Amino acid sequence: MTAPKLALSDSAVTESTANAIVVGTVQQADGFELAPGSEAIDSQFDGTLTEVLAALGATGKAEEVVKLPTLGRLRADVVLAVGLGKEITPEQVRRASGAAARALTNVKRAHTLLSTLDLQAAIEGTALGAYTFTRYKSENGTAPVARVDFAAENSKENKATLKAATAIAEAVAVTRDFINTPPNDLFPASFAARAVELAEAAGVTVEVLDDKALRKGGYGGILGVGTGSSRLPRLVRLSYKGPKAAKKVALVGKGITFDTGGISIKPAASMEEMTSDMSGAAAVIASVILAAKLKYPLEIIATVPLAENMPSGTSYRPGDVLTMYGGKTVEVLNTDAEGRLILADAIVRAGEDNPDYLIETATLTGAQVVALGKRTAGVMGSDDFRDRVAGIAQRVGEGGWPMPLPEELRSELDSRVADLANVTGQRWGGMLAAGVFLREFVADGLQWAHIDIAGPAYNSGSAWGYTTRGGTGVPVRTIAAVLADIAENG
Repeated sequence: MTAPKLALSDSAVTESTANAIVVGTVQQADGFELAPGSEAIDSQFDGTLTEVLAALGATGKAEEVVKLPTLGRLRADVVLAVGLGKEITPEQVRRASGAAARALTNVKRAHTLLSTLDLQAAIEGTALGAYTFTRYKSENGTAPVARVDFAAENSKENKATLKAATAIAEAVAVTRDFINTPPNDLFPASFAARAVELAEAAGVTVEVLDDKALRKGGYGGILGVGTGSSRLPRLVRLSYKGPKAAKKVALVGKGITFDTGGISIKPAASMEEMTSDMSGAAAVIASVILAAKLKYPLEIIATVPLAENMPSGTSYRPGDVLTMYGGKTVEVLNTDAEGRLILADAIVRAGEDNPDYLIETATLTGAQVVALGKRTAGVMGSDDFRDRVAGIAQRVGEGGWPMPLPEELRSELDSRVADLANVTGQRWGGMLAAGVFLREFVADGLQWAHIDIAGPAYNSGSAWGYTTRGGTGVPVRTIAAVLADIAENG
């Protein structure tokens, strides 16, 4: 990934030598108006900028991009007007900034006025919208904008905002890079090795358990899923302790580096998207590294199970009974419900650290997409913390929604031969049943949240806002904001 250089600029935008100036437009009932902060640019067009943009088709609609040559009225070559929709909110600024960044390919330097509306949102949206993944392209004719100046006072507070927003965007980019790496290059051992590199560079303690250590430790869920592949499973543990850490937070993320469904094999259509089934693991690893960079005053321990779910002569089968880490037994009714098996081991291990909170995330169920669509994560767990996490997810633009864990679903997981089964016997409420299954492995009294990102983790359609095609990096920004909230409020 090639990232643009991001900088603050308190110089007059009319004197900017950038190639493009970015302004916002706001949709109105009878047209549109320029967003606040654009007055100096409008004056260079003798107050006619709105009329000229309207003649070019501008309406102010969210994420609409209209380019206007300056014809010598500014030192810059182009004014790029991007729509904010009907209301200026942090998320609309973020999306507009992303849309602008995507439109600024092969531009050396841009100067944006969207930062006058919300500096952090403008920085995050710009950095994420400019994201590209070209590692496997022999030729690439486009490059992201090389530099973006944000109109803002060069103050201590704004410098801190630039640092934090850039670090958050970098964490999302790391997650996207992991997800977009093909499974022949990203498998349990290589994933673990990359996690070690990132952790050591950030001063984070890291431990990797290979298949022998997993067997010795009794991690039956991870081994059951992972030993069908020639590329054997791993468990990665990352530990960070910040200054004056008052709270301890456990993070767990699902790391299925490729999911065929195992013996209960998936249909061939769109199976290539299962390269994203490790999105939760990628998000959790990147979040720990981010916490270390920003020196969150927390103790954070991530437990990340990594496996590849393949059909072979050594695969686990429907009908097998697995003894999970901690001793509970699970009857396997469907080998394509594998994520909850590796997560169960990791959740029990995470609970042994006696955290105050547990945040776990996974591309867990197709039922999440059926219930909430491709952009809204389902959040389950203990009621208060679930609602807290979902509210923060909505605030940062990742759109989590609180979901229940109905008690009647627990009996649907009863097994004839084991403590419980890995799926229910009916199709309804699959996302919720998976959450109920995971709850069986959460330590008593622990505040926990499970974030199902089966849809939001991967964008198989066209780019929109600051979301490019492929891995999205959801829910890194949610996790970061929850950690910041815990650090501030306990």
